[in-house]
Amino acid sequence: MTWEERVRAVRLMGFTERQSGFLVTVMLYAGVSLGRHYCTFARIAYGRTMHDFFQSLLARGYVTARCCGHNRARLYHIQYKPLYRAIGEPNNRHRRPTTLARAIERLMLLDAVLADSDRTWLATEQDKLRYFTLTHRIPRRDLPTLTFHNNDAETSRYFPEKLPIGIDRGSGPYIFLYLVTRDLPVDFRTFLERHAELLRALPGWTLRLLVPRHKTDAIPVYQAAFREQLAMPLEPSVLDDLRWYFHARRAAPKGPHERFDQAARAFGAPRFQALYRAWLERGQPVLDATLSPVLADAVAWGTGQLECYVLPHSYIRLLPLVGTA
Repeated sequence: MTWEERVRAVRLMGFTERQSGFLVTVMLYAGVSLGRHYCTFARIAYGRTMHDFFQSLLARGYVTARCCGHNRARLYHIQYKPLYRAIGEPNNRHRRPTTLARAIERLMLLDAVLADSDRTWLATEQDKLRYFTLTHRIPRRDLPTLTFHNNDAETSRYFPEKLPIGIDRGSGPYIFLYLVTRDLPVDFRTFLERHAELLRALPGWTLRLLVPRHKTDAIPVYQAAFREQLAMPLEPSVLDDLRWYFHARRAAPKGPHERFDQAARAFGAPRFQALYRAWLERGQPVLDATLSPVLADAVAWGTGQLECYVLPHSYIRLLPLVGTA
């Protein structure tokens, strides 16, 4: 479904154009919101209009609400299945109950999307899959993928991190959001490796780190991880040794093995650990790609870049709900 079709479908359930657009936005990107999110979306002052809108949602059973730390603001969760069905997402994970810690992370993503409302954002797996395979003719094998094996069955999930991707309505770069939730960029390196082939196929891109205020000290290590994973191609001789080590590591050699021990020390850095995980997921193409200068050139020329965006809102008032933000 297109954005317009989704908004039209929600309007038929008794909402205004503005209310429908907001509900679609929340359902696609977060499932949860605070009152201020509606004020930002609608460009209105915090007050009676916002309050009456959410009260009507509560009265109709479309949302549930939890009080925040200072007992005034409320965290609203859209759980009404017919609303999700109306936008073509009856089984969207945002509808299901979630931990409050994860709800806060989704609020951060919603803040980032609303802060860049002039951009078109891809939210769902199918929206992203359809856009990149049809618009750019990118093969599915080059899209971020996580494959699950169950007995004889195999299921591939595309864009498994489920983070919004922004499309400039003009000719600007694509924006890939990444929310910083850990002090060390272990998951970020995995994210970079999964997206590497897609980034190579795009004319311009920006990885936008969403950094909560209490995580700003982690910015330098994320910047270093970005340079290591994407902007430093390997030499062929190094790749040969790395290839041997990965195969030997998977085979788990028994007993003393001098070459293996030396390789384990040489390739013990976080960069190679991320490459190993990616190699286990997707095989030989992961290692072949480490020779390519395409991403390094994009970073050098400025067509590929890392951008750090410190989230402007404080989530401290939600701390009494979860113990940590």
